[in-house]
Parts: sequence; structure tokens; C-alpha cells
Amino acid sequence: MPGNFEIKNVFKNIPDDLTGEFFETIAETKNIRIERIVSRGHASPDGFWYDQAENEYVLLLKGSAALRFKDENEARVMHPGDHVIIPKHVRHRVEWTDPDGDTVWLAVFYN
Repeated sequence: MPGNFEIKNVFKNIPDDLTGEFFETIAETKNIRIERIVSRGHASPDGFWYDQAENEYVLLLKGSAALRFKDENEARVMHPGDHVIIPKHVRHRVEWTDPDGDTVWLAVFYN
């Protein structure tokens, strides 16, 4: 198929200064949003829980992180290739991400 299609790499063009997590929308329609998220030692603020109005599929591509669900006592450690579906309104948080390197996530939000 001919065209002018830009090839990008999820591991490139990451800002040097990541004071906060880096969020980039890769594609979006009215029913789905695909994001690249880059963390570097970031975590959810103390006492904060995500409670999203949409389902989320998240795939850890690089680095490591711990994801905790409100109804569980222990965080789940994630490594490259690990993925999970988080149904809407399931409260969760990021306990930690790798402080020594980039943690790259691919998140798909959908209804």
C-alpha cells in the first residue's frame, strides 16, 4: 500500500528530564485511546487510587514496576512482556517503577 507512513519507535524520543511521567497519545478514536507512558522512578502519590471510567489494557514493554489493586494487600511486580486488563472502576495504583532506567508502558483505554 503506497503512502507516506511514519515509522516510530516506542523506545526513542523520550525526554531527558522526566520530572513527571511522560504521556503520549499514539492513536485515538471516540471508543479507544492508545498511549505510550514512560516512568522513571515514578509512583502514584500516597493515598491516591486510579478509578477510571474506561477499561485499560496495559503492557509493560521495558523496565519494571509494581501495580497494586485496592482490594489486594500485595503489589504485583511487572516485568517486560507482562500485561493486564484493568476493568473500569477497579481502583489501582502504581507502587513504584524502576528508579535506574525508563519503564515504558503501552496502555489501551477502551469502553
